[in-house]
Amino acid sequence: MQELGHVARLDSMLRGHSNAVLNPPRRVMIQEAVDRREAIPSANGALATWTPPESSGRSPMDTYMVRRPASEAEIDWDSPNNIPMEPSTFDMLWDDALSTLSRKSRLYVTDRVLGADSTWCQPARVVTDQALTALFTDNMFRPVPPDADRSIFAQRGFTLLVVPYNKLDRDRYAGRLRKLPDGRTSDLAVAMDFDRNLGVVYGSAYAGSVKKLMFTVMNYVLPGEALLPLHCSANEGENGDIALLLGLSGTGKTSLSADPRRALLGDDEHGWSDNGIANFEFGCYAKLINLRPHKEPEIWNAVFHDAPLLEHGAIVENCMMYPWGRFDVDDERYTPNSRASYPLSFLTNTKTPPVGGHPKTILFLAADANGVLPPVARLTPEQAMLWFLMGYTSKLAGTETGIINPVSTFSRFFGGPFMPRNPDVYASMLGQRMRRHGSSVYLINTGWSGGPFGVGERMDIDVTRALVHAALSGHMDDLEYVQDALFHFLLPSSCPGVESAILNPRNTWADPTAFDQRATKLATEFSAAFDKTYGGKRIDPAVVSQCPGK
Repeated sequence: MQELGHVARLDSMLRGHSNAVLNPPRRVMIQEAVDRREAIPSANGALATWTPPESSGRSPMDTYMVRRPASEAEIDWDSPNNIPMEPSTFDMLWDDALSTLSRKSRLYVTDRVLGADSTWCQPARVVTDQALTALFTDNMFRPVPPDADRSIFAQRGFTLLVVPYNKLDRDRYAGRLRKLPDGRTSDLAVAMDFDRNLGVVYGSAYAGSVKKLMFTVMNYVLPGEALLPLHCSANEGENGDIALLLGLSGTGKTSLSADPRRALLGDDEHGWSDNGIANFEFGCYAKLINLRPHKEPEIWNAVFHDAPLLEHGAIVENCMMYPWGRFDVDDERYTPNSRASYPLSFLTNTKTPPVGGHPKTILFLAADANGVLPPVARLTPEQAMLWFLMGYTSKLAGTETGIINPVSTFSRFFGGPFMPRNPDVYASMLGQRMRRHGSSVYLINTGWSGGPFGVGERMDIDVTRALVHAALSGHMDDLEYVQDALFHFLLPSSCPGVESAILNPRNTWADPTAFDQRATKLATEFSAAFDKTYGGKRIDPAVVSQCPGK
């Protein structure tokens, strides 16, 4: 079998290599990352590293999925994020990565899993020449549990080769990889072969390339086993009630999930099985730009607490550090995408292991800079499936005559680049599980009220926290609701601890006519985005009917 050939050749190379270390101790990886000049110790004990400019973030246009007859019908090739690769090109990548690794003076092999539920944890073997990459997998992926052999994926382990700092031969890959604006062929690739459980990261030193490749794999394989993957944070109340928070960057997902009254399961990716919710990860990969200790004390302390070098192991990536070893999280001259990787154990209020029951409450977060979404709305199952499909928020673009105009952003399932299957699969699975387990779903607007950005004001975080608490505590279950004619969701007429006047956003605008115009504009954008993305897909008509503007 072909897949055995690839892994067998890797195993043969590792057996013949004079210096390949299998699952090195954490302290060894930390020390060797410093000794090999892959990172520099900071004053507080964390490791500081800087990647080449092209590796300061993901490379979505250089990220590929192998297209094969066996699985091509399962993948939405109309999505701009699902870029096909010929099997022969992937084989070239694998061979080149294997050859390059074989010539390295030292190799690191880590065996980990993704998924805290051992009935479906995904084994992952990562082979790399970088101690820091190995340490990153130690931070982010989970230890192999004693009962991993009972996993449905026990015999389908994924193997990933990571060669961060070498580049591909442009001429060799001409016509196979992306052509750059200057006419040259790209010299990096991030590729995954779902059918053969193989992956390659070649030429990208961004640690997130490793994490997100494996998450994409999980988001593909889990639905094939009737498990729903979700790009979300999750926490648990004192009574064991699970809440999920879904939202794009800037919507407050991390801040709102870090609730001192609730234990955190994880902040990024979870799976929903018949057993309940389980975190994919062992750690966090947090953005650092403009981080403040009083606003995000948990993240701040996890990254910047003082500890001896060999006991720390947080990796600070692409953040300004002064010669005396202190970081400046506000300096974005190199990149605004500075990051830190650290184990969940560095946080104080987490659940171990990070598993829980079926979610009682699901929150969709949107930072609406149009100022027309309500601070809270209840969603029916069909409406929840629609908003799940759309993954709406708004971002602030450049200025025009001194005014910054919000741009509507739609990312399917709040994690579009990493959800490869056809969209009806994820949406229908969410609807089925919500109905089966009686989950309540609410839309929370963490954006603007009283007018759009530049006119209105950002929603008060204390108001948002009060609404989130009301939703999670069940205080919103029995309220009176009125359906919004344009957006279809259900508006509460009152909410404990919140001024009733702000619950209907139209009431907060000085000019109701201007509100109506702005709301209609946003609804039209929803309808157009839905038609463009899902017009030819198998979406339930009952879900389609709940799209704003329809």
